[in-house]
Amino acid sequence: MRGIGTIDFRIAIAASRPTKLTLARYHETLKITKAVITAAGRNQRTLPLQTLVDRDGVEKPLLRMLLEESLCGSVEQACIVVAPGDEAAYAQAAGDLAGRIHFVVQHEPRGYGHALWCARGFTGGDAFLHVVGDHVYVGAGGRRCAQNTIELAEREECSVSAVQSTRENEIGRFGTVGGQRLPGPAGLYRIDTVIEKPTPTEAEQELIVPGLRAGHYLCFFGVHALTPLVMDILEKTLNESEQPVSLSPALAQLARREQYLALEERNQRFDVGVRYGLLNAQLALALNGRDRSDILARLVELLAGEADRADSRARA
Repeated sequence: MRGIGTIDFRIAIAASRPTKLTLARYHETLKITKAVITAAGRNQRTLPLQTLVDRDGVEKPLLRMLLEESLCGSVEQACIVVAPGDEAAYAQAAGDLAGRIHFVVQHEPRGYGHALWCARGFTGGDAFLHVVGDHVYVGAGGRRCAQNTIELAEREECSVSAVQSTRENEIGRFGTVGGQRLPGPAGLYRIDTVIEKPTPTEAEQELIVPGLRAGHYLCFFGVHALTPLVMDILEKTLNESEQPVSLSPALAQLARREQYLALEERNQRFDVGVRYGLLNAQLALALNGRDRSDILARLVELLAGEADRADSRARA
């Protein structure tokens, strides 16, 4: 296997996880050619259809941006997990990329993990990229945020999740990982555990990662490169329970059974499903795009006008 760093780095990873599944089930060399986008959440199913202006000043649905994010590197096809009846609207939003996507319907609202599992026929026995359907990703220099995750997973032949250092008061919105920083390139970690939307107390007890700033934790970025083992784990969980199934517990099991890495992402992600989420995402795209100067000038005008009005109210 080709390493991403020095020989010592590879030895450090191997020593940290002495028991691994063999890589035989991943055929010869792990190659990620498929992506899965989950967009079936009953309260969020319309979010990927919202229109934003991208960094080039082009209006397009969020779904189109997600497909452009996903169909990068070696990825050739994408599967979108949708709620019943949403296929036509999503195909229209995909535009000329519709020929590269497949639809899978989540007929029962059994949770995020179940939605991902619904795509098992599409992924088959292959590793795949997974991108959540309610985020906007803003990268630097024209490079897609998913590319680093894909490339690391292919080089190291294991699952990789992109993560971001997140303040303690925000971790209740994300899956959060605990683990150890690895030698070699900065921002690389071995994942030991995963907790979905932890409390600050849980995080302090189980998710402290040496080297991070105090009060910060590694939360999922919304981009994962996953081996087929995650589908096996989800299927077993679904067979054992009729309750909604989250993805984070399955990823926690994955970390116990085979090598699972986290790559700290320096780019930005915006959850459009939260209050002002679409506004924040649009501002980030504008401030990182061709119209940056115009947007900054308009913001200065708005802030100056608001300051003048505040002064007038204070003098009245």
